[in-house]
Amino acid sequence: MKLKNKDVWALPGGFVRKDKDVDDEAKAVLQERTGLTDIFLHQFHSFGSVSRQDPKHASDLVEMGVIDPTMEEWFKQRYVSIGYYALVEYSKVKLPIPDATSDYCSWVPINDLPKLVIDHESIIGKAHQTLKKELNYQPIGFNLLPELFTMPELQALYETLLQSKLDRRNFRRKMLAYGILIDTNQKREGVGHKAPILYRFDLEKYFSAIKDGFSSGW
Repeated sequence: MKLKNKDVWALPGGFVRKDKDVDDEAKAVLQERTGLTDIFLHQFHSFGSVSRQDPKHASDLVEMGVIDPTMEEWFKQRYVSIGYYALVEYSKVKLPIPDATSDYCSWVPINDLPKLVIDHESIIGKAHQTLKKELNYQPIGFNLLPELFTMPELQALYETLLQSKLDRRNFRRKMLAYGILIDTNQKREGVGHKAPILYRFDLEKYFSAIKDGFSSGW
């Protein structure tokens, strides 16, 4: 989200109230910003380095009218951020909703990030690093693809997350060996070349793989 009256962006977030659970507050922020519910949300890291706090950050927020002057001293306190990443299929994404401290919100490609406050760029980097590492131990795609998808679409998702090209035949062989895909005996219509097969996830085996993990990675 782009901060109000300031040429810098920040990750959406909020403060944890003393009578609320951390996970519940994270879900509430996600719903407030995106209007989405029942989204996969995973806590991946806490950020509490003393050096992450910029003494000028609170003063700048007051000067630019982002926060009220009465809140400056409160914002100058040390705070710890708990990072979550959410996974959602893009066709379900709605226009993000700004809060009182931001001019507007927007979805931004990870390879084209704007200038971010304090350590928010490193938070994004850590989230991406964690997601790539978890691809070695459990499946991904249920929250990011439509119900029916092709093998090339699944491979494109993995390549986007891993930021590397994968061999088509090896990818197909490995994904089928995991036993989490069901061949629907349907084909993608309206394509100019050979129509690819449509698959869907075997949800029982998919969530079992999330729980028990894979024996081999990428």
